[in-house]
Amino acid sequence: MNWDNPAQSIDVAIIGGGQAALATAYFLRRTKLSFVLLDAEEGPGAAWRHAWDSLTLFSPSQWSSLPGWPMPVTESYPTRDQAVDYFARYEARYNMPVVRPVEITAVRRAPEGLNVHAADGRLWRARHVVSATGTWRNPYIPNYPDQQMYAGRQLHSAHYRNPRDLAGQRVLVIGGGNSGAQIMAEVAQVAEARWVTLEPPTFLPEGVDGRVLFGHATERWQAMQKGLPLPPSVGGLGDIVQVPPVAAALARGLLKSVRPFERFTQTGVVWPDGSHTEIHTVIWCTGFGPALSHLQELGVIEANGQVAVDGTRSVAEPSLWLVGYGEWTGFASATLVGVMRSARATAQDIGRLTLPEPPKP
Repeated sequence: MNWDNPAQSIDVAIIGGGQAALATAYFLRRTKLSFVLLDAEEGPGAAWRHAWDSLTLFSPSQWSSLPGWPMPVTESYPTRDQAVDYFARYEARYNMPVVRPVEITAVRRAPEGLNVHAADGRLWRARHVVSATGTWRNPYIPNYPDQQMYAGRQLHSAHYRNPRDLAGQRVLVIGGGNSGAQIMAEVAQVAEARWVTLEPPTFLPEGVDGRVLFGHATERWQAMQKGLPLPPSVGGLGDIVQVPPVAAALARGLLKSVRPFERFTQTGVVWPDGSHTEIHTVIWCTGFGPALSHLQELGVIEANGQVAVDGTRSVAEPSLWLVGYGEWTGFASATLVGVMRSARATAQDIGRLTLPEPPKP
């Protein structure tokens, strides 16, 4: 089947090429439905292609895997490049019908489902659309007083690569999660860096990583579903895992954070005590929002930037499904291992709605 054919009508169009898209496609392969993945990237790997050079996942490879085929075992936590390579091999292993690069600009209602429009004029007619675009294309930067007058460089962690061009600078790294800790750990080695967090960062004990966190979070989720008492928590999914670079920086005293400044100036920031620090570069490690601009014309995006869903199915547009954006689209659905449950349920639900029931004996 020619997936590039603008006139092609298919059962399911999956928008995205990352873990949520691939996991959903894996389970759609088990049905008789026709489907295609429409990916904006130049090659496999989705947002992992844009992560900083030294990024390290904070779960072992066995707990960073997509359904069907585990990520190959690595000596330490998988790196960015190992994750990208795994995605490429996963696509090839299952012969995923991916069209790339294609930038989807709009999804519009049609008599028999939804039409998916690309920036280059191509169009796919689909009975169902699965939006699995993740968050990388919608980085969040909070508003600080007088931020617009600051003349220095600002970049989000989405666009940070390495600290080579920061040597000798005064740098602020803002954000207390795993990305903030990993980036601060390497920037502090070449620059005069300060780490700004709302609260003192929480470092998990050595040996407690994403695998342990996900396991305990699953136990708590299952207890909630059954109305049972919640087991004790060992930390949150946003707490900082001591991957080797972070553990080394912590031991050297490089990961001490300060509370937020009051406002920007043209050349730096003013702290609560009134003192001023000249800053050359600000790196925002402040997270992301769901990347849903392609759904704007459907009128399904609510004031909080999310789409009301029943499971993963849009309440306002029954032909639309959303996978992998976070807890509101399924427990731990924004993680590599956690998205499997939501992806499987989505494929099964679409199959039940689309395929004819087998004849009764």
